[in-house]
Amino acid sequence: MSFLGHIGELRAHLVRSLIAIVVCAIVIGFNVNWIMDHIFFGPTRNDFLTFRVVNHFSRELIGENSITLPGNFAVQQKKLFEQFNVMMAVSIFGGMVAAFPYLIWELWRFISPALHPKERKNSVFLINFVWILFAVGILCGYFLILPFAINFGLLFKVSDSITQLFDLTDYTTLFMQIVLGMGLVFLFPVIVYFLTSIGILTPQFMRKYRRHAIVLIMVVAAIITPADVLSMMMAALPLLLLYEFSILMCAYTFKKVQKRNLESTELQK
Repeated sequence: MSFLGHIGELRAHLVRSLIAIVVCAIVIGFNVNWIMDHIFFGPTRNDFLTFRVVNHFSRELIGENSITLPGNFAVQQKKLFEQFNVMMAVSIFGGMVAAFPYLIWELWRFISPALHPKERKNSVFLINFVWILFAVGILCGYFLILPFAINFGLLFKVSDSITQLFDLTDYTTLFMQIVLGMGLVFLFPVIVYFLTSIGILTPQFMRKYRRHAIVLIMVVAAIITPADVLSMMMAALPLLLLYEFSILMCAYTFKKVQKRNLESTELQK
């Protein structure tokens, strides 16, 4: 296929991906009231799953709840079309998340014709691994990081005379920053895999600069969670585990690359 032919093929995949995002966004838009009440504002209520689990173990250990949020999470609208803008943002964000497995599948359909049969078989596992990692990151941000960031923001006070009124846009930004940020960061093992496959990254390099990576992870956690130290540590913990997992995957991939190169050298001889 010519270069223009590849461009045309890529455009077809991009158009189908865009249609999938739009369809998912429309479905979410038509159910936005339920989504806003039960999912979007879910971490602001005492009956949220994370708070119920924490309080369950807290009652077992100390005999009382350790997390009790205010009964009313007062959100204010400052601009005329703010609710409409938030609805559009939530719909598009939700559409991208819901359509992500299909987007990865379209990407695989575009690159699979250039792969050997063995590579194509192995890439199926990689494609599923990508969207699973993204989904795990989204769930980690939503259930693990976001609730504790909100808990800190609600309970931290410098004076009892201050009335807490929260801006809708600020909450939306915090929500997407944490949830989407964790989803994207969880794709790090995929980057490690590709860099190792083309010979740029080695497990020795990742082990040697582990301390530097820890500092970088703390910086990334601080960017994702612009709140308290506890939320930052909650975000850094899964990222540290993810880095250690990436080292193991890098070592496994590196051995396969060395074996393939050795076989190629022997065939040339």
